[in-house]
Amino acid sequence: MYSNKMAWAISLNLFFGILAFVSVSLVKAEDPYRFFTWEITYGTISPLGINQRGILINGQFPGPTVYCVTNDNIIVTIINKLDEPFLITWNGIKQRKSSWQDGVLGTNCPIPPNSSWTYRMQMKDQIGTFTYFASTLMHRAAGGFGGLNVASRPMIPVPYSKPAEEFTLLVNDYWKADHKVLQQTLDSGNPFPFPDAILINGLPRSATFTGQKGQSYMFRVSNVGLTTSINFRIQGHMLTLVEVEGSHNQQEVYSSLDIHVGQSVAFLVNLNGAPKDYYIVASTRFTKPILTATGILRYAGSNTPASLPLPIAPTYHLHWSMKQARTIRWNLTANAARPNPQGSFHYGTIKIVRTIVLANSMTKINGRLRYAVNSVSYTNPDTPLKFADFLNIPGVFNLNTIKDIPPMTGLTVFGTSVIGVTLHDFVEIIFQNNEKTIQSWHLDGYDFWTVGFGNGQWNSTMRRRYNLADAPTRYTVQVYPNGWSAILVSLDNKGMWNLRSAIWPRQYLGQQLYVRVWNDEKSLFTEYDIPANALYCGKAHP
Repeated sequence: MYSNKMAWAISLNLFFGILAFVSVSLVKAEDPYRFFTWEITYGTISPLGINQRGILINGQFPGPTVYCVTNDNIIVTIINKLDEPFLITWNGIKQRKSSWQDGVLGTNCPIPPNSSWTYRMQMKDQIGTFTYFASTLMHRAAGGFGGLNVASRPMIPVPYSKPAEEFTLLVNDYWKADHKVLQQTLDSGNPFPFPDAILINGLPRSATFTGQKGQSYMFRVSNVGLTTSINFRIQGHMLTLVEVEGSHNQQEVYSSLDIHVGQSVAFLVNLNGAPKDYYIVASTRFTKPILTATGILRYAGSNTPASLPLPIAPTYHLHWSMKQARTIRWNLTANAARPNPQGSFHYGTIKIVRTIVLANSMTKINGRLRYAVNSVSYTNPDTPLKFADFLNIPGVFNLNTIKDIPPMTGLTVFGTSVIGVTLHDFVEIIFQNNEKTIQSWHLDGYDFWTVGFGNGQWNSTMRRRYNLADAPTRYTVQVYPNGWSAILVSLDNKGMWNLRSAIWPRQYLGQQLYVRVWNDEKSLFTEYDIPANALYCGKAHP
C-alpha cells in the first residue's frame, strides 16, 4: 500500500512538473508594449508673439516626448486631421528588418486626410536620444515633431551616475511665414528664406528647467531645425557629453558644443553654482546675422533672475568646429543596449567592399532651383520604392540612375536614385561638399562610424587620417563647406533606406536617395512581410 502511494505521488508530481514546463513553454515571452494615439491637427501657435497656423499633436507644439526602454514595442496610431497627406519618420530609430515603418515616401504611402494609420515599431537593441518629425512636404516647419528617448534596461549598467532627472530640449529654427507659403517658395524655384528666430521647446526665451543644487541632471538636446547648425551652452556650467545619437562616448567636458541639423546629444550638468537662475543658450552657427534663443536653468528656490552677458560662443570658426568634432570619441568599454562593450566590434579591421562618393550640388533645372547628389535631383514616384521592390512592380526605379562617384561632366537631371547593396556589405561612404555652406546627412535604418572630416577634395590617401579605433557612431553627420566627411557602415539591416540631406529644403528639392539593402533569401529572419494594415497607393495594390 505504501509503495503504491509513493508511486502515485511521484507520478502526480511528475505530471504537474511536465504540465508546468509545457505551460511555460507555450507562453510567448514578449517585450513590453506602449500604446499611443496621436491626433494631428492645425492649431494656433504664437512663439513669436503673433498668431500662426501650427501643426499640433494632441494639441501640443512641440509634440509629446516618447519615453521607453530598450526593446519596447511602440504602437502609435496617427489620426490625420490635416487637409494634406501626412507621415511621421522616427529619426535614428533603426526599424530592424522593417523599413515598412520608416515613415518616408520611399517606404510608406502617406496617410490621407481624415484617416488613420498605426505604426508598429520595436526599439530593438537601441538606447539614447532620438526625435520624430513630419516627413511630408514642409509640414515640419509648422510643428509635428517631438523627442523620443530610449532608456537602458535596468540590468545593463550605464557609464555614469544616474541623474536626478532628465530634460528634453528641442532646438529649431523658425519662420513667421506659413508652411504652405514656404513650400510655394521652393516649388516656384526660389531660395528658402533665412529663419526669423531660434526656439527651445517652442519658445524663443523662457523655457525653464528646475533642479536642486548639488544634483546632476541630464539634458537631452536635439537640433530639429530645417536649415541651421546651432551652438549650445549653459551659463556658468560645464557640459559633460555622455551620449551621442544612441551610443556612449568618452566623457569629454565642453563649455559649448556645436549640434548640426538632425543631430542629438545628451549632457550631464552638475548644479554646483550659486542658487539662482542661469541662461541656457542656443545660437546659430555659420550665419550672418546670428540668431539666439534662451531658456532658464533655475535652482530650486531661486529668487535671483539670470543676468547678462550671455556666455560667449564661437561665431564662424569652421576649423574650431571641425577640431571639436574630432574630440567626440566612442567609449570602447561602455555597454550600450547589450552587455557586451561597444568596442567589441572592431570596425577598423573589417574589409571595405565598396566605396561610394556622394557630392551635393545646387543647380537649376528648367530655370528653377534644385539640389542634387552626383548630378541627380531626386523625384518621388507615386509608388513607394519599398512596395515596388517587394511586389516586383516594374517601371518605378532602377539601380543605374545614380553612380558611385560624381560624374566629371554633364548636366543635372531628375531621377529616382537608388543604390543597390548586398546585405552585410561593409561600405565606405564619402560625403563631398563643394559648396560654401555646411551640409548635414542622415541615413535611416542605421548608425555608422564617423571616421573622418577634412578640407578640400577627398582622395584615397585621406584614409590615413581616419579614426579606425574609437570613432563615434551616429545617424547624422555634418560636412563642412568645401570639405568632406567619411563614414563606415555595416549594412546589416535589410530594406529600403532613405539617405538624405537633413537640411529639409535641400531634401525637398532633390538632395536625397535610397539605399536598397538586399539578398535573395525571403525569410522572416532577415525581413518582415508587408504589414497587414499597410496603406497602398500608386501602382501598389493589396
